[in-house]
Amino acid sequence: MIMVVTLALAGAVQGGAVSARATDSGRQLLFYNHAYGVLDRETADAIEHSAYLRDFADFQVRTTTGSGGQTWTGRYLMGRETYLELFGVGDLPGKEAALGATGMGVSTERKGDLVTVLARLREQGVGDPIEFQQTRDFGDGVPVPWFDAVFTTDQYDRFGAWGMEYRPEYFADPRGNTEPAAHPGDVGRERYLPDAYRDRLMRDVTGIRLAVTARDLANTVPLLQAGGFAVRSLPDGGVVAKGGTTTLRFDAVPLDQVGLRQVRMSLNRPVSYRHEERIGHSTLTVGPGSRAVWTFDDQDRPASR
Repeated sequence: MIMVVTLALAGAVQGGAVSARATDSGRQLLFYNHAYGVLDRETADAIEHSAYLRDFADFQVRTTTGSGGQTWTGRYLMGRETYLELFGVGDLPGKEAALGATGMGVSTERKGDLVTVLARLREQGVGDPIEFQQTRDFGDGVPVPWFDAVFTTDQYDRFGAWGMEYRPEYFADPRGNTEPAAHPGDVGRERYLPDAYRDRLMRDVTGIRLAVTARDLANTVPLLQAGGFAVRSLPDGGVVAKGGTTTLRFDAVPLDQVGLRQVRMSLNRPVSYRHEERIGHSTLTVGPGSRAVWTFDDQDRPASR
């Protein structure tokens, strides 16, 4: 689910140095939910029509209607708790449609934890976090509350991250095909996603590597720290954030080099072979063992905003 929204408030965090020390923010509240990337048209089309991906993962191509009637058509690889969303150039409105644009949602597992994330952001000096509620229209013209979200800023180059918490109204709607709560207050990722992954090879996303601008990275770090990720700065200006079962790596690059670089995935069962599948300008390597790595070629990206 991409956050195609127009935000009116000024940015709460502007660029600057990324601290190597994560905020002492107690237990982890936010976990990797999904990331998206905008790819060149040839690669996006190859993904959409790949027979291999349909065998490898719970693979879907679908159009979603969100708040304000905005629609987007994505290519999805769905896992047990996590997923990946892929677009082609021009599939989205505004600068989200540009080659190399990316985004990421990190979500709560317990109802009410997003309120604590907001408090932690303010403790870190993010004085006015931006709150937003996304809805979903299942085709009858009646929006259903989908999830609450928080951003640190509305000022970004090509990458945006948000914290999110699924709404009880969405879980209560049978059209969402969600699962019953496993415990009181369960708003978790596993409950939200279908179990079709069990019949495929891919299980979950275990690593994401994104190339983003220094400003976008500086805007993202406070959210990860507030969510309880262990955040570590790298000598080259990048950042690694660990929490849950997914490791996030961000490379700080100029605007014309941004984009989705690599996705690591776990498998439902180990394989004895190594298979390389070329998909447009990308390579998906499966096995040996219980992992797969999907690498996206570097491409020239326009520097204009």
